[in-house]
Amino acid sequence: MSSREAVRTTDLSSRPDAELVQRAREGDGGAFRAIMQRHNRRLYRVARAVVRSDSEAEDIVQEAYVHAFANLGGFRGDSSLATWLTRITLNEALGRLRKQRPTVELAALDLEDAGAQRVIPFPHMAAAGADPESAAAQREIRRMIERAIDDLPEAFRVVFVLREIEELSVEETAAFLGVPPATVKTRLHRGRRLLRQALDEQLASALTDAFPFDGARCTRMADRILDRLGLAG
Repeated sequence: MSSREAVRTTDLSSRPDAELVQRAREGDGGAFRAIMQRHNRRLYRVARAVVRSDSEAEDIVQEAYVHAFANLGGFRGDSSLATWLTRITLNEALGRLRKQRPTVELAALDLEDAGAQRVIPFPHMAAAGADPESAAAQREIRRMIERAIDDLPEAFRVVFVLREIEELSVEETAAFLGVPPATVKTRLHRGRRLLRQALDEQLASALTDAFPFDGARCTRMADRILDRLGLAG
């Protein structure tokens, strides 16, 4: 991306979706880029929740954008641009999944489960400047949660990502998936419980490694003590 285009995209980043859509219809490349930068994360997460593959999720998002931009003239604003793009992405992801294998029977998964519990919040990346050990631990926690989410049954996984990670409402999630709101609630409750069980098992085995003090921190401590003792070499 040229420096001029970068400035142009920055200028457009705060523009409302309706203006970006209009500019994109007129062939403004900066508007296309601004739309993608605004919605990339949600669309990637939705696709990733369905196919459980980083590379395939990226490919799905690309195909969804191509389809959406080719049909931008048909976007009437009856729903938000985010909703419209999310629906296209979800349809693309589910279509690919159906080609790969038969549709999963979900009736048994939708049974009510009153024992649902909250799960550990999805973690953010470690702040810039954090020590390497803390940053590594934070990354490992995130990978652990991502693996546990990947292992959820498809119906629970998609609902969990839409509700807990993307923070869509029950009604929005139900509309995307074409299921009743009560089904969304049930699947989310079951998904939370299964995720909590999986994380409890993994975390229990990791407790012996809690509060590490090695690597760079250990070296710094030893260096400071040797310096105070006049033994630093």
